[in-house]
Amino acid sequence: MLDIDGVLADVRHRLRHIARRPKDWDAFFAGAKDDPVLEIGAEFARTAATTHDVLYLTGRPERVRLDTEDWLLRNEFPCGKLLMRADGDHRPAAVVKLQHLRELRRELPIDLLVDDDPAVLKAARGAGFTVKLADWMPRDTPALLDAQEGDGLT
Repeated sequence: MLDIDGVLADVRHRLRHIARRPKDWDAFFAGAKDDPVLEIGAEFARTAATTHDVLYLTGRPERVRLDTEDWLLRNEFPCGKLLMRADGDHRPAAVVKLQHLRELRRELPIDLLVDDDPAVLKAARGAGFTVKLADWMPRDTPALLDAQEGDGLT
């Protein structure tokens, strides 16, 4: 299970839209289609796909599914199921993602969750999942953490 923002996609170019008040969520998500690839994350995904089925677990809302699928395809990420946050669901990322993980675990084993959000990893580890912190995108602004845990929107 791979997160997208901060793991595969470099979102820093669009954090400016949510670093101020009022936050411009439409502009933030509209910019997702232009995210640069985080090469360390891409290599991790491609290597994992040689021995495992790769699945994507993102806090992005369902309304950006087509842009997200297009971005994954255009950037030659391995094919895999894409799990997203329901539109209008503003729970913290840790809550949303843990729910997805628990539901999916009923269908198939989950060997590893890779995410950049320490709160998500703490919750997943506490529920018995093996986790890896993706620390390759600098988190030099609190805007992403606020969006994931405070606003419940990515």
